[in-house]
Amino acid sequence: MDFVSGLPLAPSKKNSVWVIVDRLTKCAHFLPMHTTYTLDKLAELYIAEIGRLHGVPKSIVSDRDPRFTSRFWECLHQALGTRLNFSTSYHPQSDGQSERVIQVLEDMLRCCVIEFQGSWEKHFPLVEFAYNNSYQASIQMAPYEALYGRKCRTPLC
Repeated sequence: MDFVSGLPLAPSKKNSVWVIVDRLTKCAHFLPMHTTYTLDKLAELYIAEIGRLHGVPKSIVSDRDPRFTSRFWECLHQALGTRLNFSTSYHPQSDGQSERVIQVLEDMLRCCVIEFQGSWEKHFPLVEFAYNNSYQASIQMAPYEALYGRKCRTPLC
């Protein structure tokens, strides 16, 4: 888990993205949000978007963002039975995967905004789909295929 902040304000008043990556399948979720979301709102978003689709993970690796090190976040995951592991700065073995996904996300968003000249948030579902349907050398298949056991039919040319 990590955050991308400093994005231009979207029409829905969102200005950052919560990036969540599954370590096994490399499947990523990009959740648009505002930097001022409360921990209650983040917990609600997490359950609605991640818990609903994937269930509760055994462990989570995140950076030491104050939102992730808060007592509320610890209590939430203790109740869910999830172990929280925190990465250290500039330690590619623990946070390299999310940092690499963030680089790809930024490149994809830059292309969308330049090509389609619109809000970054408008193209988010397609950006997430394109990422999860792209071949990953580390697992030798697309995350979608690793997650669902079959190739995905794509509506994109």
